[in-house]
Amino acid sequence: MASSAGAPKSLPLILARELGANLATPMFLIDAEGMLVFCNEAAELLIGRPFAELGEIPSLEFGEMLQLTDADGTPLRRRDSPAGVAFFERRPSHQMVVFTTHDGARRTVEATAYPLFGAAQDMHGVLTVFWEVGATREKR
Repeated sequence: MASSAGAPKSLPLILARELGANLATPMFLIDAEGMLVFCNEAAELLIGRPFAELGEIPSLEFGEMLQLTDADGTPLRRRDSPAGVAFFERRPSHQMVVFTTHDGARRTVEATAYPLFGAAQDMHGVLTVFWEVGATREKR
């Protein structure tokens, strides 16, 4: 898995991607350069576009595509979204966010993002999980 700069992905990103690939909870990953490098199948279903179609894109472009707003409809700057706070301020963040799906539907989600730090305290990227407001999962 090569990074946006052509170098191999870091182990924390590889492990986070493996975790996401095995979750039914929507999740996406941004690398340390600010590129969207992965979203899992649950996220693809929610945003309405497969990652294979999106490809690795700048997180700014991804945010613009989703037309992020806060709960009252005020547009969110990239740095004010949960992923932006985790990326720029290097701290966890949680917020209710509204976004536009690929087919134009508006969805409200609870989003939590946190930076991925390695053993040497270097940041490898940001992991964001989100849950559609009102969605429930059946117990098995």
